[in-house]
Amino acid sequence: MLKDDGMKPYFAHSENYHNEKHFLSKHLKETAKFAEQFSCKESYRPIMKVAGLLHDLGKYQLAFQDYLENGGRRGSVPHASWGAGYARIIKQLEGSFAIDGHHKGLPDKAAWKSGTERYLRGEEPEFDQVIKAFLNDNDLKDSDFTYPADMVPKEPFQREMFIRYLFSVLTDSDWLSTEGHFSPEKIELRTVDPLPIAQMIATLEEVFTSKATDGEINPLRNSARKEATDKSSLPPGFFSLALPTGMGKTLTSLAWALRHAKEHRLKRIIIVLPYISIIDQTAQELKRIFGEEWVLEHHSSYNEEQDANEVLSTEQKRKQLACENWDYPIIVTTTVQFFESLFSNKPSKCRKIHNIAESVVIFDEVQSLPKEIILPTLQMLNDAQAIMGASFLFCTATQPAFEKRPGFDGINVIVPLIKEPGVLHDRTRRVEYCLLDDLAPVDEVRLSAVVADRNEASLVIFNTKKAALDFYASMKDHSQWAIKYHLSTGMCPAHRKEVISRIRADLAAKQKILVSSTQLIEAGVDFDFPVLFRAMAPLEAVIQSAGRCNREGRLPGYGKVFLFKLMEGKWPNTTYAACAGFAEELIKADVGQLYRPDVFEKYYADVFSLYIDQARQQGINNARKEFNFETVNDSYRLINNSSEGLFIYNYNEESRQLLHALQYKEFLSRSDYRKMQAYTVQVYENFIFQNKEFIQTSPHGFNVWYGNYHPATGIAVAPMDADKSVV
Repeated sequence: MLKDDGMKPYFAHSENYHNEKHFLSKHLKETAKFAEQFSCKESYRPIMKVAGLLHDLGKYQLAFQDYLENGGRRGSVPHASWGAGYARIIKQLEGSFAIDGHHKGLPDKAAWKSGTERYLRGEEPEFDQVIKAFLNDNDLKDSDFTYPADMVPKEPFQREMFIRYLFSVLTDSDWLSTEGHFSPEKIELRTVDPLPIAQMIATLEEVFTSKATDGEINPLRNSARKEATDKSSLPPGFFSLALPTGMGKTLTSLAWALRHAKEHRLKRIIIVLPYISIIDQTAQELKRIFGEEWVLEHHSSYNEEQDANEVLSTEQKRKQLACENWDYPIIVTTTVQFFESLFSNKPSKCRKIHNIAESVVIFDEVQSLPKEIILPTLQMLNDAQAIMGASFLFCTATQPAFEKRPGFDGINVIVPLIKEPGVLHDRTRRVEYCLLDDLAPVDEVRLSAVVADRNEASLVIFNTKKAALDFYASMKDHSQWAIKYHLSTGMCPAHRKEVISRIRADLAAKQKILVSSTQLIEAGVDFDFPVLFRAMAPLEAVIQSAGRCNREGRLPGYGKVFLFKLMEGKWPNTTYAACAGFAEELIKADVGQLYRPDVFEKYYADVFSLYIDQARQQGINNARKEFNFETVNDSYRLINNSSEGLFIYNYNEESRQLLHALQYKEFLSRSDYRKMQAYTVQVYENFIFQNKEFIQTSPHGFNVWYGNYHPATGIAVAPMDADKSVV
């Protein structure tokens, strides 16, 4: 039997530190109120409210109230399916999905059906009594949960996206109400001033005004920025900004975004970048311009757990909380964090999705999005724009062909902010492409001789760590170089950062240096070499590499970019190899195509149709259309997740001292994990297996590399093993 409504109240949560229980009706109404406030469209508000009111309906079970009163194993009295079942009975199917998953995660359609079926069949004996208690306790009736059917989109993809959006709204609303009961001080901390758009526009204008206006490049930058910002009043949708390297793409995109947000009353700006190294420098630049308090940096190495004894400032606490739901004016995050949240079914990851609504989202270096999953990625963006009213800006010097066309179900319309990018590319051309031996395969001896003959500061970029390491070793006896450097992901971030800093200083001092590197420097590393050698690669990699040559246009003529084909050269993966082969054919036919900005768009379209297997991509889209949320979560991955981090003990004295300090701590804090990141190298599982005698697992669960670490090349193992195993 249920409790008599007139005898005892119903509770949602146990006592807080004031010894007060959380009344269930209060929790439901608080959740519904938050949910209504989070709605980006007036028409969504009734749906959000209903989901908020129904989500914990199952807590009206006598068993749940006894659990709160007398204790028991956490989760021993499931309650989400009760509200999901009732929502399904009254035909609120979108809300039913969201309610069913608000603890365990959005389910596949079959699991949702089987989990709620017994309520439809009348197989739950207490169900009618639970509903009666719920309605009476909240002074509601069945008719309060109806709304026009046309409020929910009918198109399958958009409907699926709407469920994701509703799920995010419900999850965040539920957690905020619960937080208000147990930790009201956190709710106060979450109060962040809205994006001060007018102030930021004025501040950014001051930055532009302070910059030099002479020379040829600066007037072009100003002209491009004006052309872009003149389009800021266009309705929210999809936009592209294709600017050559060195044209101020980051600040131009931000200037447009701020004006676009002002014009359409958008709430925040989200900047999405592919690499943590670029995030760090972008976030620092924005903090320098606008102030530390307006910018949230959130990426995979930002650990959200903290030591209870760690003392944080008010601003640090506020940012830590904002990482949970992205309620912040400016957010700088990774491509992985952004998209794997959008495709996730997990409450903790999805909580932030609703704050993408009514935002300006800037994707920088979009050419780095994996082609293998681009169709579901673009489809999700199409749906997010339609449902949540966000604007998306694609930025790169090599704009992919993302628009819809026969055989490619991409973005419906992408508005270019620069009408004639070809004019800018022509006027800012800084390099001349040269084909070493007409791209006939060359061995290491031939390549070394050509590089040495140039007799000037040179950057040589390879496709694998083994090739970069072998070339570096082969050049060690060449005395003409002042200094020789090596760069690869076999080096920990602190090491790479130190080497990059030294390279920049040497270039500024006009030292004759040689750098042998993998493709890790193709984006976000602003080198300026007079000559560059690039192993044949996909076209985007070739063009991005060229941006490290004569970057500032200081040479009297063009910088030289030599493309070469390495004899018995290896590739990171089969897709990379296929794209590199196609790029080679294109370049051999007419190397002049590399100077035309539209070449990459055509190349991308051809590569996609010729070399990319679309079956897996269509599988993800089909799972979305069938409302199989867990399947989508398990299928969509931007990066290979089979890698693990290895903390490098023997990098330097600081890394050793850090590990010693961590080993004696009971808990690792957020700042501890961030410090560790600087000395961590990602490796594949077989590397750990093959070198287990040099690896130990710390008491906190992370792996430590106690083997050798070379001061120039990083983890010291046989080159072939490193190439196969180090990410």
